[in-house]
Amino acid sequence: MGGQTKGKKKSKARRKDPRSNEGSGLAGLSPQDRMKLKMQEKAKKKTAEKYTVEQLLEKTEECMDSLEFEMAGRFCQRALEVEPDNLLTLDLLGHIHSELGDTQRAKEVFLHAVQLSPEEGHSKYMSLGQIHTGQEAVQYYTKGVQILLCMLEKHAQATAGAGAEAAASPLQDSGSEIPIARHVCVAYCSVAEIYFTDLCMEERAGDQCREAIERALTYQPDNPEALQLMASYLFSTEKNQEGKEYLMRSVDAWLPALKQSEAPPSREDIEEEHTQSDIPPYESRITTAKLLIEAEEYEQATQTTYSASIEESETIEVEMRMKIVSRLTAFTTITTRWKQQITGEQEMQDKITQI
Repeated sequence: MGGQTKGKKKSKARRKDPRSNEGSGLAGLSPQDRMKLKMQEKAKKKTAEKYTVEQLLEKTEECMDSLEFEMAGRFCQRALEVEPDNLLTLDLLGHIHSELGDTQRAKEVFLHAVQLSPEEGHSKYMSLGQIHTGQEAVQYYTKGVQILLCMLEKHAQATAGAGAEAAASPLQDSGSEIPIARHVCVAYCSVAEIYFTDLCMEERAGDQCREAIERALTYQPDNPEALQLMASYLFSTEKNQEGKEYLMRSVDAWLPALKQSEAPPSREDIEEEHTQSDIPPYESRITTAKLLIEAEEYEQATQTTYSASIEESETIEVEMRMKIVSRLTAFTTITTRWKQQITGEQEMQDKITQI
């Protein structure tokens, strides 16, 4: 008779070994966290397929230029998800966090960049110097200067080998339009300011301050901020005449060009000029105005304060400074006329006596 049909064996569903996720980094995560991580991976792949890192960074810089830092942070974060160790992305993200006031996250980003590339790229060290204070800040600035000086040395060697054509080309830093020598000067100015403030009570603080300013002027002899810092140092050591000479050199380096413009420059114009030329930032110009008042150069003080008032028209300090300068100028004018009148009367009296 017909044989019995053999029943098919039902295949049992294999239970997934939870240990199989260990290699993917999912071990120990809750189901919700695993789902979130998988969604992030999908979003990362989608972003990588749709945009390149270069396109995302271009969008980041556009948003930064228009001061849309929150949107810039989003584009930058997406770029970092595609290339987590991209140094340019980390540098931009650190600056975005700084602009948004998140100093701690900015610090973490810059320190991560230091771990990835400790001997290349000065920008992260300069940013860490701004975030920190005291001796820590000096150490970060010093490390940044070391990297810049190595770049200067390499450029000098390349120039010597390439000849006059290379010597005529501008000295650039990783695509930046600002010469390396200016970066070195600014870094030394930052160190000098720390010895002026945070470390002013340290032993040899004055000597360290002057040494930093002199080094800054070695790399950029006509830098207005460095000249103004030297003037401040000399005034603080009661060398007023020498300090006044440096102060007037500082003002002459930028104020005449600003005065020659046909129309008063806007705040945006001044900010753009500051990034492209030697016009000092707002804080430096306010300090210059204070020193000019101390040096009794009231006309220059008025013009310097006016340039700052354009940029920060609502600042109470600028308004007060303008009033002080105006009153001092009026007082000086009256005093000068009074002295001239007394001198004239004295000369007349002498003539009468002679007759």
